[in-house]
Amino acid sequence: MYLEEINVKRKKQVLLLLLILTLSGCAAGPSPAPEKEGGKVAVVTTIFPIYDWVRQIAGDRADVTLLLDSGVDLHSYQPTADDIIRITSADLFLYVGGVSDAWVADALKGAPNGSRTDIALLEILGDKAKEEEVVDGMQPGDEGQGEEEEGPEYDEHVWLSLKNASFFCERICDALCGADPDGTETYQKNAQDYRAKIDGLETRYEEMAAGAARRTVLFADRYPFRYLTDDLGLSYYAAFAGCSAETEASFETIVFLSGKVDELSLPCILQIESSDGSIARTVRDNTTAKDQEILTVDSLQSVTAENVDAGVTYLSVMEENLNVLAKALN
Repeated sequence: MYLEEINVKRKKQVLLLLLILTLSGCAAGPSPAPEKEGGKVAVVTTIFPIYDWVRQIAGDRADVTLLLDSGVDLHSYQPTADDIIRITSADLFLYVGGVSDAWVADALKGAPNGSRTDIALLEILGDKAKEEEVVDGMQPGDEGQGEEEEGPEYDEHVWLSLKNASFFCERICDALCGADPDGTETYQKNAQDYRAKIDGLETRYEEMAAGAARRTVLFADRYPFRYLTDDLGLSYYAAFAGCSAETEASFETIVFLSGKVDELSLPCILQIESSDGSIARTVRDNTTAKDQEILTVDSLQSVTAENVDAGVTYLSVMEENLNVLAKALN
């Protein structure tokens, strides 16, 4: 099973990294933690949305590290020895906490740091976290296997809900204030201003959805947007679940999605940023009209360091996603 195999692989890799670190410590004594830049709070994040939230709230009072900065998405990331060192020497470590982060527990257990605060988004979201689901026409994968033994698998893409984003920023502000009490006034002011921007964009999403001609989106791809569309009261069809490892759609899946495009007279077929477009084109080619526009919605899972340097932000991507969804629903 794909997810079980990748989790075993990650655990083995983390254990090897920790062994290397332990042996290095035995040979030369404990490695000193890297000096904090200018005495700033050291924050390590896994994914870009968390990284950008911290930057917006902390300003220049924190030294923030983004681990997934090469374009690899959450589901296939594997930490390096340097990553483990950064995490263990940080003041704050923030990550999603789903099945793709199975490596984190081993890393933190093997190299504890009593002064570090660890925050898992799914954990603080609590009972508002949603389980992965398979809707009509969706190609089932391995997500549900092993559920009796390991418990339910939760949808990890919590950052794509603006409502969640505002809540997470509040908790990030609290954590920064705890790590750096002298910066409390700055953190609270920045968080208040930034959350106002998030809430304003959420209002625009709600107004767009309320006035839209349609209430359904169709993704010829993985579907990581459940939190967002649930917030907006929209329904969806998709080829695969958000955490699926599938890359090729079956004949039955193509036929079903093409039929739904015809049935609902959808003007657009959607995909995510990492798609090569082949499934969307095949779905379109099997519709009656064969003229639907293929649009891309960005799930913020493939942001690179170059994108960050170019000025990409969480809000800029979500703003563009609003424009794309508005086109797809009208």
